[in-house]
Amino acid sequence: MSTATRITIAEYDRMIAEGHFAPGPRRHRIELIDGELRPMSPIGPLHEEFVDLLNRWCIDSFPRSLVRVRIQNSIGIAELDSAPEPDVVCVAERSYAARRPQASDVLLVIEVSDSSLGYDCGEKASMFAAANIEDYWVVNIPDRCVEVFRQRADGQYRSRDAFRMPSEIRPLVFPQVALAVAMLFPSG
Repeated sequence: MSTATRITIAEYDRMIAEGHFAPGPRRHRIELIDGELRPMSPIGPLHEEFVDLLNRWCIDSFPRSLVRVRIQNSIGIAELDSAPEPDVVCVAERSYAARRPQASDVLLVIEVSDSSLGYDCGEKASMFAAANIEDYWVVNIPDRCVEVFRQRADGQYRSRDAFRMPSEIRPLVFPQVALAVAMLFPSG
């Protein structure tokens, strides 16, 4: 049982508006998970490279009139008091100026994972499944594969498949689009 003080998304947004997390030399990356402010792992060059590759693939692959690609921006899961900031999120194209995308807006979530692999494939996967997000991918850097979580039931994903070279992965919402695992993990 956690001893942390739990807050809601509304309280989190109020704190943001009041400047409690203003940028500065000592600012730490945080996200709201299960009502708790959680530190996020620092991002290094390898992680950034994978996010850049995925961003380009998403923008080149999905119809711009239907899909907005968000990089390290939050989605709102009010029923879980959570506002995670996945590396890549494809959401329905519309303005999110007044509110963050909700789970019902989400088409695909992708996390790039190295040191946070256990968290991304464990607690985060459970959170996304409980929020009814149908398609969750984890780029597993140590094992050079992409783990795909699908088929939600009872707040969990029943399917977890690892795709390696020369496999391709097709998003549920746009099965005509394919991500070649070799794009992320070229031989060598």
